[in-house]
Amino acid sequence: MRQPLVLEFKANSLDDGPGIRTAVFFKGCPLSCIWCHNPESKKPEAELSVSLDDCIGCFTCKSVCPKGAVGPDKPGILDRSICDLCFECVEHCPPKGLTRVGKEMSVEEIVKKCASDKPFYDVSGGGVTLSGGEPCLCPEWMGGLCKALHDEGISIHIETAGLFDYDKVKEFMLPYVSSIYMDIKIIDREQHKKYCGVYNDVILENFKRFLKDSKEMGFDYLTRTPLIPNITDTDENLQDIVKLYKENGVTRTELLAYNPTWYIKAKKLGVPIAEEVAGLDSWQSPEKIEHCKSFFLAEGIECL
Repeated sequence: MRQPLVLEFKANSLDDGPGIRTAVFFKGCPLSCIWCHNPESKKPEAELSVSLDDCIGCFTCKSVCPKGAVGPDKPGILDRSICDLCFECVEHCPPKGLTRVGKEMSVEEIVKKCASDKPFYDVSGGGVTLSGGEPCLCPEWMGGLCKALHDEGISIHIETAGLFDYDKVKEFMLPYVSSIYMDIKIIDREQHKKYCGVYNDVILENFKRFLKDSKEMGFDYLTRTPLIPNITDTDENLQDIVKLYKENGVTRTELLAYNPTWYIKAKKLGVPIAEEVAGLDSWQSPEKIEHCKSFFLAEGIECL
């Protein structure tokens, strides 16, 4: 049974589902969106993050690196083709400018960490959010986590990009889930492939299956669209999304303003920036967001 690595915990979250929540982010995603807000979550394996802003020039990393991946003149600069991710530099870096991204945690460890905030969940109608990456990539293992959280009386929310084995997710995870957010990014099949790395056939099918099962199984279901300048926020794409929603009886959605902070994360991981998003380093204007909402409001679809 495949076990995903934990990326991070985000406590006291008000943006990842109803109420006060602890969001647990896992590594690994079958999509490769060129604007990914969590680029550190794409790969399933552990990675090394390098923050030169925190570097104090002590050269400890150079002295402990067994592969000689750290440059002779600039500490913290490494040759990633040589680095074998032994993380010796992480263990010895005094300012913690070098960090390991992704670690193994058992179901019991995760539940214990999340359960400590249960009083906040209970009073606010919150709980634990499973996010990523794609939390539905490992449905058997994740189902065990969902059951363990459910047995503790903790509400479970899922944030998903929609590309997964639906039958397994339904069998192992959905019986314990209270609510789901799912991304609908791009409707055009070829554009989805261009910008997200995969075709969207399975995603759109899973979107419809979630709609059906949310009514039969009783979990709350909301679709969301990240507004990426000139990619997902185009009039054509928004009109296509509205059409999909109208055809399937969707009455509410959420539009997520573009967040440029992923640039810094990608730089620390040594991830190249795609040409199409190389200049998108600023937040969207309120006027643009209202323009995007207008397509949905005009058709009676509520924008949360």
